[in-house]
Amino acid sequence: MGSVFYVVLLFLSSFVLVDRPTVEAAATTGRKLSALVQEQPLVLKYHNGALLKGNITVNLIWYGDFTPVQRSIIVDFIHSLNSRRATPPSVASWWKTTEMYKGGSSNLVVGKQVFRQGYSLGKVLKTSHLMALAGGNGYGLRAINVVLTAKDVAVDGFCMNRCGTHGVKRSLKGKAREAYIWVGNSETQCPGQCAWPFHQPMYGPQTPPLVAPNGDVGIDGMVINLATLLAGTVTNPFNNGYFQGPATAPLEAVSACTGTFGSGSYPGYPGKVLVDKASGASYNAHGDNGRKFLLPAMWDPKSSTCKTLV
Repeated sequence: MGSVFYVVLLFLSSFVLVDRPTVEAAATTGRKLSALVQEQPLVLKYHNGALLKGNITVNLIWYGDFTPVQRSIIVDFIHSLNSRRATPPSVASWWKTTEMYKGGSSNLVVGKQVFRQGYSLGKVLKTSHLMALAGGNGYGLRAINVVLTAKDVAVDGFCMNRCGTHGVKRSLKGKAREAYIWVGNSETQCPGQCAWPFHQPMYGPQTPPLVAPNGDVGIDGMVINLATLLAGTVTNPFNNGYFQGPATAPLEAVSACTGTFGSGSYPGYPGKVLVDKASGASYNAHGDNGRKFLLPAMWDPKSSTCKTLV
């Protein structure tokens, strides 16, 4: 049995719930009250463990029904992480912040894609099912195996205390540790929690939702959560990399910056972002194939701040 790190993105309250395996809450950055307190620098301590650096293959396991367009949005996002084709601000410039963590760059490339459209494990999954889907198919050890569940698939804890997971499991031979990620499509289950700010929030300030840059609230929400988990995976893959707080409830590279997408953000307000004049969609990063994405802030080790693209 491997270790499981549950990352929950509750953007509007600026709280992150992380479960390894019990759920705890940890406050993150909120509205700046400079007249009352001096804002303290955010520091993610390095715990001397291995990071995922160099060339890393990202294998995608699609569980349930995704359209070709939906799959292309996710694939284009991953391709964009190390691409030089997009104009700034770009997905690649966002990902480049991970190079500032020890060990240099993490070059992610899309590897195998496995399609499990027949719901072979049913439509109600447990963590053990996710780990089974993520392993045992010869994906390779220098890889991150990403399980993506469709909008009609329920997963233990989904929408209650998590929007996605990253963790590790032992290889079939029992020696090597394999990194994996799970992200669910929240479109019909809890878009106000796991696809904010593209949907009216479930709790807190009821600010108008932003228009999703790719026209799909569920998939654009998945991109935010996948981005968060990929950054956490390469900088804290084995729970002894970069994080703040207790190891049982760590704040990681992006989860430490919950709810921040642009300058001037505060709980319930994602910050100032770019708006496409033609579609009215909100974004802060250009990607491959003309894509636009909205990506969360990432902790910058040099400035000890949550860094936004705009």
